[in-house]
Parts: sequence; C-alpha cells; structure tokens
Amino acid sequence: MKKIIPAVMAVLACAGVCAQDMGKLLATGGVSQVEGAGGGGITPWALITSYGSRDSWGANAHYTYVGTQDYKLNAYGVAVGIQDRLELSLARQQFEGSLAPLDKLDIKQDILGLKYKVLGDAVYEQDSWVPQVAVGILYKRNKGIRGLEALGVTNVKQLGAKDDHGYDYYVSATKIYLEYSLLLNATLRATRANQMGILGFGGDKNDSTRLMPEVSAAYLINRKLAIGAEYRRKPHNLSVDEEKAYYDAFLAWFPTRNFSVTAAYANLGDITIFNPKKQKGLYLSLQAGF
Repeated sequence: MKKIIPAVMAVLACAGVCAQDMGKLLATGGVSQVEGAGGGGITPWALITSYGSRDSWGANAHYTYVGTQDYKLNAYGVAVGIQDRLELSLARQQFEGSLAPLDKLDIKQDILGLKYKVLGDAVYEQDSWVPQVAVGILYKRNKGIRGLEALGVTNVKQLGAKDDHGYDYYVSATKIYLEYSLLLNATLRATRANQMGILGFGGDKNDSTRLMPEVSAAYLINRKLAIGAEYRRKPHNLSVDEEKAYYDAFLAWFPTRNFSVTAAYANLGDITIFNPKKQKGLYLSLQAGF
C-alpha cells in the first residue's frame, strides 16, 4: 500500500497534463460492468476502462438494463481511465419489482469504484505467461427501500441485513491471447454484499466477509464482435434471500472506439423467498466514450 498510494497520486497528476488519445486496441477497454467497473457485464477485469493509452486518459458513460420475470435493474454511470493504470468509476443502480407482493419495490444504490493495475500488460506482453493484474475496491451505499411502507419496511436492515453500506475488495487477473482471439479473466472478491448490496450487507445467516470467485471468457469473432460467458459466485447471508450465483452468455459489438453494445442472457438465481423462482432474462448495456 505504501508503494501504491504515491503511484496513484502520480497517475492522478497526469490527468491534468496528459493529452487524450484512443491508442488501445479496439475492444481492449472492455465494457462497463453492472457495478460501474471496466470489464465484463457481471465481473470486473484487470483491464482499465476506456481507450486511453499509457500516456493518456479516456472516459465513458454507460447505461445497463437487466430484466427478469419479476424484477428489473437499471444501472448507469461514468468511468475514467488514466494512463492505462488507474480507473475511477461512479454508478447508480435502481432495482424494481414487477410482481406482487413486490410490484412496488424500488431500491437504489450508489457505487464508487477505484481500480489500480499493479503488474503485467494483457496486450503487449504476449511472450509472457504473466497476466495483467489489478486490485480494486467498490464502496456501496444502499439508499433505502421504497414501495413496502405498508409492510413497515423502509430499510434493508429490516430484512435482516446488518448494514446498508459496505465495501467489496477484489483482485483480477486478465490474459489476452491475440493469436487465438481469446480473453480469459479470473477475479477473487472479498464481500459481505447481498445481491451486490441491493439487499444490504451481512445478515442473520452470516456477517463475515467471504472470498468469492468470478470467471470470464471472451472470443473475438472479428475485430468488432465478441462472444463470451461469465460466472460469479455470491455469499448467502439472508434468510429472506436464497442467493445463488450469477452467470451469463453475452455478445458484444464494438462498431467504433466511441460506442459499444452488449446483449446477454442472464441467470441471476433466486432473489427473494417472496418470489421463489430462478430469475432469468435479458441483459442489455450501452457504452459511449472517448
């Protein structure tokens, strides 16, 4: 940490003086993960968001929609990548119910993210087996529950959560094999979050921080089109939430460096015991940047 903090300060100082470019290869900026970080749809990668090179910076904005049988999630935010080393992100999630008894449910959450590349280069170090590695932190604050006032529920703590705010810490390793048009990523996340924090942090079943694995794979069909899949393990902390792993299969289109579209089939598992069925549906994300 003593070495990382001065490095972060130096990278931030560059933001005011470095020229902006779009020097990275198409698609290597990733897309915007549903919590705002650069990567896949449901898990962060070690890649730094945007197309700014190591002597530059870049930024993007995103909107993501996830719709299942009983719920929908809207997420939007902005992110900045500096010197292909540091990433800052800010996102808001809005989770809503569409089926009784939770058809009035409305939960918002704000997420502030920081990611720092510590070693490797996924693109330029093709002759090395060492992946690009980054560490990250996500601070999440739940904004309370609306629509359940008739039941006397206005806060996630009333559902059994221990806190309405918390941190996720993660380390990601990403390796790109240009010869095979293949990207592989593994992430290990330390978390207490229930459904990413939408249902708070910790609970009546468990309140300790747990290490959860996440994996991604993507294949570049051509320069502008990629297919892939992701898996994300999550803790089960609440009695009212039979939380299961997330996974998806996605198709990402990069018509230009300024715009991308990602569509996926997502399985989010059980979300609450009030609508006890596996939640499956559409994931759609739009990203614009420079």
